[in-house]
Amino acid sequence: MLRSLTNPDLVNTACQEISALLREFAEWLFVSDGVSQSLLRDEIEVVVTRDRLLLSCWTEKGTRLWRVVAWDWNGQLLELELLRRTRIQLIPRTSAKAITATIRAARQRRCERLAQLAAASHFGSVVERLGLSRGTRPGQPGRYAQVLLKTRRERIAVTGPVVSSAPSAVDAFLSSSLLWFRRTSQQLWLIVSPELLKPLLYRIALLRSGLKDIIRVFTVDDDLTLLTETSAPEKEDLWRKKLARFPPVAAATASELSLAIVAEAPEAIDVVHSRHGETLRYFGLPFARVRSLLGREKVWLGINRSHRRLLDESTANDWHNLLHDLREHRSASALDHRHAFYRAAPEAWLESLLRRDITRLDPGLIIAPLHAQFRTARGAKLGIRPIDLLALRQDGRLVVIELKVSEDREHVLQGADYWRRVEAHRRRGHIARAKLFGARTIRDEAPLVYLVAPTLRVHPAFLTLAYSISPGIEIYRFDINEDWRTGVRVMRRERVN
Repeated sequence: MLRSLTNPDLVNTACQEISALLREFAEWLFVSDGVSQSLLRDEIEVVVTRDRLLLSCWTEKGTRLWRVVAWDWNGQLLELELLRRTRIQLIPRTSAKAITATIRAARQRRCERLAQLAAASHFGSVVERLGLSRGTRPGQPGRYAQVLLKTRRERIAVTGPVVSSAPSAVDAFLSSSLLWFRRTSQQLWLIVSPELLKPLLYRIALLRSGLKDIIRVFTVDDDLTLLTETSAPEKEDLWRKKLARFPPVAAATASELSLAIVAEAPEAIDVVHSRHGETLRYFGLPFARVRSLLGREKVWLGINRSHRRLLDESTANDWHNLLHDLREHRSASALDHRHAFYRAAPEAWLESLLRRDITRLDPGLIIAPLHAQFRTARGAKLGIRPIDLLALRQDGRLVVIELKVSEDREHVLQGADYWRRVEAHRRRGHIARAKLFGARTIRDEAPLVYLVAPTLRVHPAFLTLAYSISPGIEIYRFDINEDWRTGVRVMRRERVN
């Protein structure tokens, strides 16, 4: 039965007991919302802050921070209840091995069925080899089937997800497929669910013609009984597709309240505008929101979305403490690099530095306007994510900038897909009509793509994947200094495809 944390004594006791439990096992299985991953005990931390128990750990989405309101340990499973009644389970390594084995067996069975279906659909082929892709960590089962079919004249690489995959996972899947295929065969089959089909076809259209010609795409039903082939469009066909209405760009005028908050630390705080108001960020970390309520502007403070409070006399001390903690821990000179404020949202931190002076990246870029987290469409139905930065060069060329601060295999394909979406709007004149860059003229040329990462954090497969992209898409690699928090410096710049 879960024990609620209703007073400071219970919070402190829970922190001590949970910390002791975490130290007992070298590895834990983290389970949340049907997603599981293995974590070392040094990657999980519980702390007490202002009589609240906070859990921080590394997930596939980066460092996450939650507030724990109840917990229970039954000898085999550590269960934590968060705000909004969501739950996290932490399973010690001994139990994690058994669960991992169960997951692996289930995925292996789907892999075998997919192999049989693929072989049956191609006359004269036999399954030469099958298995799962590498997991995110050693010992973990992968998410994709990897099947090698053999015929008299050739080998065919067949791959597809063996778990439910959202459209946003298409870059991870295609990156994995291209890297595996290069080592195995002369033809590549991609077998996906209908939900993954459209975003996959869009990305295949951006590949080099020689590579695109040897890829076949199939959809499969949930029961793995029927394959249906679909042809990928040509790159020129993308511009004929129906395009969603261009979302309006929020006005960039900051309110008096926002300006007063920025004055507390103008070198660190910036304002992000949206349809619903303004978000204030401290080196990229959102910590306050300004919204209009009944015609009056008010401020809500807090790092966690689920626990924001209205700034008034009763929360004035909390406000000053929050600013003090941000100044101390979210700084290039911070002493504690394990603090949640220092580790949180590193890409947003890098983005905030470049927003202040984008010419540090390329002197040819105009400083303003510069659009951060720019959305070319509403919603995430097709895995649509915001572009880190959309800029304009002095010569009128649009520039799509994608930032990474750690190794990320999806970097190249993300940048290419952002190029596709911006180019589609540019061809229709949407960007010029929206006056995103004021009265400046936008040249009638495709955008450039800048892929930015610290020198030692570029994924080993970066160049391999970059060579897979059509040379008609100009992609540039920017290597920056490892200590970028102290100031961004470009160490190397090169065209990669």
